[in-house]
Amino acid sequence: MPRTLPDPVFWGGRRVLVTGHTGFKGRWLTLWLRALGAEVTGFSRRDGGDVTDAGAVRAAVAASRPEVVFHLAALATVQLGYEDPAAVYTVNVVGTANVLQAVRESGSVRAVVGVTSDKCYLDQGSEWAYREDDPLGGHDPYSSSKAAQELVIAAFRDSIGIPVASVRAGNVIGGGDATAGRLVPDLIRAGLTGEPIEIRAPHARRPWQHVLNPLEGYLLLAERLAGDPTFAIAFNFGPDEEPRTVGWIAEQVRAHWPGGLDLRFAERPPQHEAAIPSVDSTLARARLGWRPPWDLAAALEQTVEWELAHREGRDLSLEQIERYGAMTAPAAP
Repeated sequence: MPRTLPDPVFWGGRRVLVTGHTGFKGRWLTLWLRALGAEVTGFSRRDGGDVTDAGAVRAAVAASRPEVVFHLAALATVQLGYEDPAAVYTVNVVGTANVLQAVRESGSVRAVVGVTSDKCYLDQGSEWAYREDDPLGGHDPYSSSKAAQELVIAAFRDSIGIPVASVRAGNVIGGGDATAGRLVPDLIRAGLTGEPIEIRAPHARRPWQHVLNPLEGYLLLAERLAGDPTFAIAFNFGPDEEPRTVGWIAEQVRAHWPGGLDLRFAERPPQHEAAIPSVDSTLARARLGWRPPWDLAAALEQTVEWELAHREGRDLSLEQIERYGAMTAPAAP
């Protein structure tokens, strides 16, 4: 099946609300939507919007009258879940319910894409890639909050009739991610400061992908869902490649960074986390024609290029989106 691209005809002039639009994924998605011609309204804590405030969410939806909603606002790392579990549940679970309740009252929304995580799956200690109908769960607060978010989405969809689909992707990389405690942003900071960086658990494996890969899937899904309620289900968006090790990622970034990086490798027992939380994306490829063109090596190259340009005062975001869209060959299966 050939690669399917987001449709500018569909998005041109379409009213879209993006919660969490100032976050890493949200910034890239908002920029891409505007490049496609959409009329985007953002809602995020950085701009005074809080998804835990039901009245504020309701007012934002009523004022923007969106036809499509992308719900990305969240507390988004396992570490935050350990530091403040109550806040993670409040933002990720209650915040999702607030957004969907506002959608229910709006009357204008034709499609909602709720962004959760590959960590919503119950860790069964196996190395198979999780499919959408595998059991949900979560050992740590963050993971269990994403499973609970999935249950909220399913309840609003199945019992109330909201046209909402959930999307589950894992570790993403790309220019502009400043999240503390994430491997690639920490490597970039080490490159910018010249300070050494300790690489814990270099043999741990993770299925990384460029942020534009799953975002393209979210756009394709919203287009289908707006006209076909059978797309109101869960979709995985993950790479086809075998998961790479933390050490391999660090070495790749060092190879691309001018002057290299001062890497210090160590082995520390991590807090409980799924060993290889990969997902099976067969459904997205079959039903959406999702064929992301950048493999992990290309993703790392694009990320370093973006960061080096940013250091010089240049923003390559739109250029990289255009480059990504111009690619015709799908990633190798």
